Amino acid sequence: MNDMGIGWLAAIIIGGIAGWITSAVMKTNTGILMNIVLGIIGAAVASFLFSILGISFGGWLGFLIAGVVGACILVGAVRAIQK
Repeated sequence: MNDMGIGWLAAIIIGGIAGWITSAVMKTNTGILMNIVLGIIGAAVASFLFSILGISFGGWLGFLIAGVVGACILVGAVRAIQK
């Protein structure tokens, strides 16, 4: 997190926003805690995948974009496994 230029509090806030956006886009019924978790884990997953592709984001906006993309990937993966 510190490499990206944001702190833990900012990561929680941005993760919550990313999770909320994902829950609206993917039509999930998750609570605020799960939204935060989805956003933070999603950002980590997307950052890893983007780094493989040579794409890097930094700062608040980059973390938010990565969080939304990663959380959507996680929700899609869970839905695919559950079927």
